[in-house]
Order: sequence, then structure tokens, then C-alpha cells
Amino acid sequence: MLKDIFERTKRASKTLALLSDEQRNEILLAVADAIIAQKERILKANAEDLAKMEKSNPLYDRLQLTDSRLEGIAGDMRNVATLPSPLGHVTKQKTLPNGLRLCRVSVPFGVIGMIYEARPNVTFDVFSLCFKSGNACVLKGGKDADCSNREEVALIHEVLEKYGVSTDVVALLPATHEATGEMLNAVGYIDLCIPRGGRKLIDFVRDTARVPVIETGAGVVNTYFDKDGDLEKGKAIVNNAKTRRVSVCNALDCLLVHESRLSDLPAIVEPLWEKNVIIYADDKAFAAVANSALYTLHSTLLQHATSESFGTEFMDYKMAIRTVASLEEALAHIDQYGSGHSESIVTENEATARQFQQMVDAACVYWNAPTSFTDGAQFGLGAEIGISTQKLGPRGPMALEEICTYKWLIEGEGQTRP
Repeated sequence: MLKDIFERTKRASKTLALLSDEQRNEILLAVADAIIAQKERILKANAEDLAKMEKSNPLYDRLQLTDSRLEGIAGDMRNVATLPSPLGHVTKQKTLPNGLRLCRVSVPFGVIGMIYEARPNVTFDVFSLCFKSGNACVLKGGKDADCSNREEVALIHEVLEKYGVSTDVVALLPATHEATGEMLNAVGYIDLCIPRGGRKLIDFVRDTARVPVIETGAGVVNTYFDKDGDLEKGKAIVNNAKTRRVSVCNALDCLLVHESRLSDLPAIVEPLWEKNVIIYADDKAFAAVANSALYTLHSTLLQHATSESFGTEFMDYKMAIRTVASLEEALAHIDQYGSGHSESIVTENEATARQFQQMVDAACVYWNAPTSFTDGAQFGLGAEIGISTQKLGPRGPMALEEICTYKWLIEGEGQTRP
């Protein structure tokens, strides 16, 4: 039973209110320094996890930590330390006719539960954002990254002990399905649960949890190359969105191309084939590419699309292409197959772009930019806990402000209600 862990974390969450923002920042900077100073132990633990996974697994890249990735993680943590505190902000204030003074002020949720898969960077990201915002956190990582997660939490605990802060403000649960079940039923202990992973995980959490949940992560991402799209921009945007990191949730899954621009499709595909991206194309797109000189060099990378090619989050060097006759048809496709994560249009027609942004129902909607920018750090938020794809509560990258709630403070002079 994990009830003891939940109880200790709940108690420890109350002590975070005693820390000033300056103290929190000092500890975050100390952890960031420790990540670099102790990187060999983290990389050693990560190597144990990697040894258990085939390199051909799309999750391998997401699981892997490197010197440069640890530098980036530490840099994000330092950025979080420089951000203004999200706590104590007065978001509404007024005096009623009866003299009562009302003030709405931002406060932590309390204890945030995080469920994630082969993502060891999330351990540090969640800690930094929760600690900065005065929240304790209960972490439930996947078995694929368990060695990495345990070494990371051990490092965090060492720094917290040095500063006299209870290590119970960060708890890591066993990497078991049973632990997930207990966490989702920890009513009274977990104030908010956030799953970060594939559709299967998110659906399970949503359907099972008795604690409040914010859905994040699953991304079926589309980009529409309009009849008025610029070819050079389109090539760069599609290539970056698809191949920068194929295992992340903002990676491109389907390219929608206006039928009048099919002659440009070979040029758009060329950078993708240089990186061995398999293309699942509908009949018109298939013919446009197969009739080009490029096809003879990469014929094995072009395949006919099936009904399952659209609406799939590939998380691999794979992408679908569908031909559309109009903006309306592109919008209908996104409405049917998109996940509400990130969508993009490539066009030089401002009216078309504005209509696309207005009509697409997603957390992040781009014009002439790749969906790879959907990221808390890229948005200037320091880091993120995840990308919320739901409409109730936070939407898009969830950072400091999004993991705070508020309470009303009311002051009177003895008024009573008639």
C-alpha cells in the first residue's frame, strides 16, 4: 500500500508555504548545478535503461539522456528559477456595496501527481515547476526509465536535505501498474493528476481516475500546405516538424497538400527521404511523387496510404500525405483526425491563414511555422509539465501559472447577511 507515501507528501506540501521565492530559486539552481556535476551517475543509470530497449524502438530517442540533453535540462531549470513567482498574484479585487472586501489570489494546488512513460527529462521538469509554484509532487514513471528516474530523484533529495527541506515534497512511486491504480484513487491526497504519454495511457487515466485529471500529451499533428504556400518555407517547416524529434508529441503525422500544388510535392518530400521517412500517400499524392526522378532513388520509402494512415500518432520516421481540394476539406480532415494538440498552415494568404486559425480547434495553431515549437521552454515558460489538449482548465503548454489555482480572501467589519 502506498498510502503512507501519499500521507507524507500531503503533509510535506504544507511546509512549502514556509519557503520564500528566493529560497526556492536557490534550491532550483543548486539542483541544476548538481545535474551537471553528477551527470555521470545519471548517464550510467540511463545506460541501464537503454540497455533494456531496442534501438529501433521509437521510444529509444525519448528515453536517451546525453551530455547536451542534461545541459538543456539544467538550463531549463535555471530558467524556471529566474521566472516571477506565480504565487500570491491578485487576479481580482473589489469592494461590495455592503463593505466586504474581496480578493482573489493565486495559490498552489497542493500535491500534483504525474504519470509518464519513457521520459526521464520529465522528472526534473516536473520537480522544477512544482517546487517553484509551491506544489509537492508524486511521480509515477514507466518501467523503461525506472533506473534513470530513481537516480534523478535521489539527486534531488540530496539537495533538498542539504537545504533542510523535507524530501517528501518529491516522491517517486514504484514503476508498476498497481502503483498507477493507487495513485489514481488517492482521493484526499492527490489534488491533481496529469498523465503524459500516448493515447492508451491517457485514456486509461481518464477512465479510471477518481482524482481530478488534466489530459496531456497525445498529439495527432497535421500541417496544411495551401495553394498559396511558399515552397521553400513549406519544405523547411514540414522537415523540421517531422524529423527534428520523431518521438515527441508535437511531431508531424500528416501533411495535407492542396491539389494544385501536387507538382511541388517531390521537393517537399526530398528532405524527408534524406532522413529515411516512410511516406504513406493517397492515390493523387502517390502518383505525384512516383512520377518524379526522386522516386527511383527512394522507391521503398513510398507506400499507399490505408484508412489507418490518417489519425495515427506515428512517433517514428513515418508520415501520411493526403490531397485536399480546398481549405474547407483540410479543416474537415483536421476536425476528424486531429487530437486538439497542434496544427499548422503554410500559406502567403493572410485571409486563409486567419480563417484556418479561427476554425481549427486545437491548443496551438500555427501559421508559417512548424509545430515543433509547441513546448513550454520555447514559449518562454521555462519548462512544462505537458501539453494540455482539453478545454476545461489549462490548454497548451502547462507551466507555472497553469499548475496554480486560486482562493478568495474576504475581509469585513462585522457585516452579517440579511
